[in-house]
Amino acid sequence: MVLTDTHTHLYYEIDPEALAALMQRSLDNRVSRLFLPNVDVASIPLVMNLASLYPQNCFPMLGLHPCDVKETYKEELASIYAAIPAQKIYAIGEIGIDLYWDKTTLANQLEAFETQINWAKDLNLPIVIHCRDAFDEVYAVLLKHRDEKLRGIFHCFTGNLDQAKKIIDLGFYLGIGGVVTYKNAGLDSVVAQIHLDHLVLETDSPYLPPVPFRGKPNESSYLVHIAQKVADLHQIPIEELARITTENSTKIFGI
Repeated sequence: MVLTDTHTHLYYEIDPEALAALMQRSLDNRVSRLFLPNVDVASIPLVMNLASLYPQNCFPMLGLHPCDVKETYKEELASIYAAIPAQKIYAIGEIGIDLYWDKTTLANQLEAFETQINWAKDLNLPIVIHCRDAFDEVYAVLLKHRDEKLRGIFHCFTGNLDQAKKIIDLGFYLGIGGVVTYKNAGLDSVVAQIHLDHLVLETDSPYLPPVPFRGKPNESSYLVHIAQKVADLHQIPIEELARITTENSTKIFGI
């Protein structure tokens, strides 16, 4: 069985021994494919270091997180774009719009989002979208840029069935994480109604840990609990769920 964590910030752990332990627990749980989204310029070397330590298991992507769209975002974008040729990347991400923390930066977030969508199209790469309290805004941008090159993952999907269908109709996959295990979130009933061909799994570690680890830092090894929940919702063995979602990740990332 091979499980794929399509979205993990495991590289935030900078202690070498602790990082090695995180990776070993992940591999022990057969989570052997990890995709690493960048968030800002400072995290580029962290992403690339983990990818270089585990080249068969860790795959980098680069992008400017919407929460990191600050006053100097144009310089940040330029620096991230300049870093792309240095090592093979597998997506532009994570990018998008976040209106939970700060609505005043929406115009700049929109510009950064669209700029990076154009990078992805030019480089023939998928995008990995962060969306928080901004579904309508993100969806409008995706409609505007919709074509045969626009593809990727709607990371940390927690929306309703109608929203899920809209994203799927655009050709995107839904990234399903720990929230699907939360009793009152309602995501489980949505995921149960979505064909597995449209889903990938993720942890978003160290955030959003699944049951039974709520209140603790998340890690990629916990993906097995997310996978088991989704498998149960679709009444299939976890091994089959792992096969389908890993195949979906391969279609997206090309590896």
